[in-house]
Amino acid sequence: MSLRRLMLVAILVSLSASSVGAPADVSAAMSELMTRLQLQHAKLWFAGKLSNWSLATYELRQIETNLETASRVLPDPSRANRAKEQLQAVGQALQSKDAAAFAKSYADLTNECNGCHRSTGYAWIAIQIPVTSPAPNQLFADQVAEGRALVRSTCGMCHVVADAAKEPSTFRPPAPAFAEIVSRPSYSADGLRLFLTSSHRRLGPDHAMPNPRLSEYQIEAIVAYLETLRADSSR
Repeated sequence: MSLRRLMLVAILVSLSASSVGAPADVSAAMSELMTRLQLQHAKLWFAGKLSNWSLATYELRQIETNLETASRVLPDPSRANRAKEQLQAVGQALQSKDAAAFAKSYADLTNECNGCHRSTGYAWIAIQIPVTSPAPNQLFADQVAEGRALVRSTCGMCHVVADAAKEPSTFRPPAPAFAEIVSRPSYSADGLRLFLTSSHRRLGPDHAMPNPRLSEYQIEAIVAYLETLRADSSR
């Protein structure tokens, strides 16, 4: 938990426990929490819609944390408890990677948010399933999963993608395994980008490699996947 969040929790707990509080301060803290929850609600939708289950689970955990903080100062904490029940249903859908169940539980969660607003005098604040991305600079698709699928379909004929024991290449002898490539001192993400954008037909006197003709976003997905392989190998 960040220092800022810890401080916010401490302030809210102190305000709710005190018999003489500052309503304006409580209102400002709740407004900040609700704004944060609204953003996370939208990000959860796009992550789940694009089957980025890891990101969706992360956003769900953020919502749970902020909702728990908000429940400390809500006039009727039972409303937060009902929202928590809906969050559990969303979590189950994410765990099972069930897109239809996610869409249904997310809609139920959204309805519960609006029910809470109406019951607390904020009926004019209505939340909907988002139609545009709340963060244009964030990629909500699972880039690593897309990169893994690309290297399996594009490169797997020659290269061993992950486990040499489980994934023998079609050709003998095989091209270098990706685990070997990312462990080389000469490997870098920028070097890989440059290599994938070049023709790279000639790698040596006896080796040739066809140009896979990848688009920019495909190259970035492959780079993301290989970077995770490198991170895993260094642990």
